[in-house]
Amino acid sequence: MSRKLEVILSLPEAQSLRERDLSEATCVVFDVLRATTSMTMALAHGATTIRPAAEIEEALTFHNENPDALLAGERHGIRITSELTGGPDFHLGNSPREFTRDKVEGKEIIMTTTNGTRALRACDGAAAVYAASLLNVGAMIRILQKDPPHHLILVAAGTFEQAAYEDIIGCGAIVEELELLYGLQADSAHVAFLAWDKEKGHLEHGLRRSRNGDRLWANPDLRDDVPCCAQLSTQDFTMPFKEGRVLRSDGSA
Repeated sequence: MSRKLEVILSLPEAQSLRERDLSEATCVVFDVLRATTSMTMALAHGATTIRPAAEIEEALTFHNENPDALLAGERHGIRITSELTGGPDFHLGNSPREFTRDKVEGKEIIMTTTNGTRALRACDGAAAVYAASLLNVGAMIRILQKDPPHHLILVAAGTFEQAAYEDIIGCGAIVEELELLYGLQADSAHVAFLAWDKEKGHLEHGLRRSRNGDRLWANPDLRDDVPCCAQLSTQDFTMPFKEGRVLRSDGSA
C-alpha cells in the first residue's frame, strides 16, 4: 500500500481534521513563531509536561485541577493577563526565552495560544501526534525515517485563519528529507518543499520575512525571539502529544 503525505497550511484546515478518520495517520504540528518552539524550550529546561488548552477558560479549568502548574500563553502575541481571564495573570507568555530552567524545571505547563495549541488539539484523533519546531526537527525526521507512517500529515498551525510562512518552512524541512519515501503528492507539499529550499541556508532571515517574524522584529522586547526560533536541530528529542499532554521523548516514542 502506497504511503500518503499531506501538508495542512492553516488553522481552519487543521480544525477540519476533527471530522476525518485519522486512526492510521501521524500528525506533526509546527507553530514555529512561537508555541511549539516554546514547548521545545520548556521541555529542554526540565518542564515535566505541557498541557495544551484550546481556550483560556479551558486553561483555567486545567489549572484548578493542578494549581502547582504554570499558566502560559498569548492572545495577539501578548501574555494573557487578568483582563482576559477575569482572574489571575498567566505566569508566562509565549516567548521561548521565558521558559528558563529556573522557572519551569519540575513543573507542568498549561498553555493556550492563538493557533498552536488549537492545531494540536485538532489532531486528537490521530494514531500519533507530535509537536515540532525547527529546534528539534532533526530528531523528528529521524523518527519518521525509522518508522515511516502510512499516512503522514504535516500541520502548519498558521496565523489566525491564514497560512504562516515560518510554519510552512518547518513542514518543508520534513518534506525534503522524506521526499524519496512519499514524493510531492500534493501541491501543499510542493509549496512547503520550495519554502524550505529557499530559506534553509538563512533561516533567521526567512523567519524575519514572515508576517509573524516582522511583527516580532518590530517589538524590541520580542525581537530576540526570531533568532531563538530559527535555530536548527539544537535539541535531540521529540515531543509526542499523548493523553492530552506534550511530553519529551529521547527515544523512539
